[in-house]
Amino acid sequence: MSDLQEEGKNAINSPMSPALADVHPEDTQLEENEERTMIDPTSKEDPKFKELVKVLLDWINDVLVEERIIVKQLEEDLYDGQVLQKLLEKLAGCKLNVAEVTQSEIGQKQKLQTVLEAVHDLLRPRGWALRWSVDSIHGKNLVAILHLLVSLAMHFRAPIRLPEHVTVQVVVVRKREGLLHSNHISEELTTTTEMMMGRFERDAFDTLFDHAPDKLSVVKKSLITFVNKHLNKLNLEVTELETQFADGVYLVLLMGLLEDYFVPLHNFYLTPESFDQKVHNVSFAFELMLDGGLKKPKARPEDVVNLDLKSTLRVLYNLFTKYKNVE
Repeated sequence: MSDLQEEGKNAINSPMSPALADVHPEDTQLEENEERTMIDPTSKEDPKFKELVKVLLDWINDVLVEERIIVKQLEEDLYDGQVLQKLLEKLAGCKLNVAEVTQSEIGQKQKLQTVLEAVHDLLRPRGWALRWSVDSIHGKNLVAILHLLVSLAMHFRAPIRLPEHVTVQVVVVRKREGLLHSNHISEELTTTTEMMMGRFERDAFDTLFDHAPDKLSVVKKSLITFVNKHLNKLNLEVTELETQFADGVYLVLLMGLLEDYFVPLHNFYLTPESFDQKVHNVSFAFELMLDGGLKKPKARPEDVVNLDLKSTLRVLYNLFTKYKNVE
């Protein structure tokens, strides 16, 4: 009996299972063959993981600001379906047929079921892998909650930039023959923005960034020469592609110069201050590009505003290929 107890103690305190030290007492009281997953504490300290959680928290609170809901901890505040219901209703512009307040576990799970079915109806046609369930969300499984939120943020084109390639170590604990056994698996929470948005086709810029960063400066120099040739007519000059197109003003003015028309100043913000105003400007510039016969830019306006160099280069290169011979 003492050997068995010692083995059980070792299973809990095993150095191979650092997360078990973080498990709440009720988490160790598993039924036979029951399984529980948790994030390894070292992964929780990863800066990219922390950034992902913070970005998603800020986004939820921005969306729900009018509801006077403040989310402080994802797993504690989202597990019962109440906040998820409000979030989905706000994002999708719909009203879900669920009870407003549910105290019992059964009621909470029923609400979660309704909310998640609505989410699945939205995401399924886009081929998202649904890596969460009523039980995992209600069980405060942070990995499942993060998968759900990342999918919602991508589907609704949230004006945020998620950190790319966030991977966590997950400890899976299972009870077998009265003993706790654990193993580690890697769980990928985000890939690249383009992959998550469903734009899987790679282009020259992906190759450039991945395999020929030394040629990047040549491309940037060519594009700077091209845009300045036109912006100089307005006594404007670009030296930094990453930052100077981020508010959309130069993009709008450049389109007017390339297509030879004056853009009315009431159509865009000449001195944008907020993120939304900058997104408006870049979106408006994209509309002008479509009117000019260009294809819809592969980049999102939010990516340009968020100083994503690859997105900005794609947009400018599109202009360059069509207008390089315009004087």
